[in-house]
Amino acid sequence: MFAVEIYAAVRRFVFVEGKSRREAARVFGLSRDTISKMCRYSAPPGYVRSKAPERPKLGPLVPVIDAILEADKTAPPKQRHTAKRIFERLRLEHGYAGGYTVVKDYVRIARSRSREVFVPLAHPPGHAQVDFGECIGVIGSVRMKLRVFCFDLPQSDACFIKAYPAETTEAFLDGHVSAFAFFSGVPISILYDNLKIAVARIFSDGKRQCTRAFTELVSHYLFQERFGRPGAQNITAIFAEHDIHALAQRNYFRRRFHVAKCERQMLN
Repeated sequence: MFAVEIYAAVRRFVFVEGKSRREAARVFGLSRDTISKMCRYSAPPGYVRSKAPERPKLGPLVPVIDAILEADKTAPPKQRHTAKRIFERLRLEHGYAGGYTVVKDYVRIARSRSREVFVPLAHPPGHAQVDFGECIGVIGSVRMKLRVFCFDLPQSDACFIKAYPAETTEAFLDGHVSAFAFFSGVPISILYDNLKIAVARIFSDGKRQCTRAFTELVSHYLFQERFGRPGAQNITAIFAEHDIHALAQRNYFRRRFHVAKCERQMLN
């Protein structure tokens, strides 16, 4: 079994530095299966069951336990069932002949499944995020779909939005220039979601070839460009910190500024 430090080094190499798992296997001298396992777990997982343990005696009474735990959610904290009390009720009311340990283990797992989990998000000052959203607008009595340039500072939740007829390079560049003017400054770094306007190509090692227009924008304003992890369709990527904040901001923009549909005589 490999040490936690090896797991941390491999995961940083892949997830932070953007290297491929193939390259990680070569650099660390490990098999690809081992690298994949280290990417799935942040620490050695130990023995993992291939299937849930059988509970021949408890199995038929699992719905009874679930009902007790569900009722406990609305009960005063000091009147909620302990695992020991559930065990006693199963014996007295349902003739349960099994042991206490299996009941205690099931209660612990069931309670952990229903517990709310909060992911703290921390954003240092001076950093920004950029993404495009969309909305429906009425321009000169014509109903059309607009692309909305969204620029926000996660630390303060300050935001700038500007609508365009299409998600073009000109709109992308103008959105940045307008946002910098609005905030009277340029952030230290800007995080992007691998927009095709900014990224021309992503190589197998995670490196990116940026478009000429975006490279010139960065060179002129001298901010640090940052990108999300490409090609990830799993739950971790969907709910990554950038995606959560960007999605929340886009939803806020729609509710705050786009309801009811925005109407203008012309789109400047």
